[in-house]
Amino acid sequence: MAGGNTSEALKNIKNKQRRQKIFGEIKHDKNKQKHKLRAERAKEERLNPELKEERLANNIPATIESKRVYDETIAAEVEGEDEFQQYFSSGVEPKLLLTTSENAKKPAYEFADMIMDFLPNVTFIKRKKEYSMKDIAKHAKNRDFTDLLVINEDKKKVSGITFIHLPDGPTFYFSITSIVDTKEIEGHGRATDHIPEIVLNNFNTRMGKTVGRMFQTIFPHNPEIVSRQVITLHNQRDFIFFRRHRYIFRNEEKVGLQELGPQFTLKLRRMQKGIRGETVWEHRPDMERDKRKFYL
Repeated sequence: MAGGNTSEALKNIKNKQRRQKIFGEIKHDKNKQKHKLRAERAKEERLNPELKEERLANNIPATIESKRVYDETIAAEVEGEDEFQQYFSSGVEPKLLLTTSENAKKPAYEFADMIMDFLPNVTFIKRKKEYSMKDIAKHAKNRDFTDLLVINEDKKKVSGITFIHLPDGPTFYFSITSIVDTKEIEGHGRATDHIPEIVLNNFNTRMGKTVGRMFQTIFPHNPEIVSRQVITLHNQRDFIFFRRHRYIFRNEEKVGLQELGPQFTLKLRRMQKGIRGETVWEHRPDMERDKRKFYL
């Protein structure tokens, strides 16, 4: 039965149970016919692989990524020097200072422990009310720290993190969601103290490259390959997914991944010049209207 005829036929059946039974039979017949056609097509494609290649080439699914609004800064090279150039040119080792927002509670300290587990050369200090963010940044700069990280907490829940690149900025604020502690991940491995490799994926625009360079500056230049540990920051539709794995060589041809944790998701909300200075870019609610426009 065609779609329109099926609907008309079912409408004429007053008994609900009989109507449901007939609908189930029609649906079963359609599925049976679909599987039959699929099996016939698979048989033809096994005999002639070119048919499969042609079908796949003509049936590319439309995704939000494929419909993305064009951004002229995609794949553009970084021009001149930026605030992170010293890290890449002089080989400065990152030295990080980590703290929390004022009146932080247990969740903020637990998240600080997670960060200290995977970030090398990081020092944690407890936040005191009398010191503002700029005071702490000045303190860190005078003691040769290269970056300041501040965990933000709201209503006993970790809500964001601020990255301040020292000595002169810029400042990035990210919201944080979907935090999963290592012990909550089934089958997780145990991480070692080795310096991990860093994989930055899909940071394509000019601003995306700036964010990617910021992430690079908080890890040392010399990953210890022997540990086989890798940290991935994967950007998809402006959500940055953090994952940590160890790759395992199963044999000469196969490589597996063992997750080490933790997991969380970042989203850039604000970028400022200097140490919390002029706002360069800020996420606004109206930016969510166009689902095809991405900024990283």
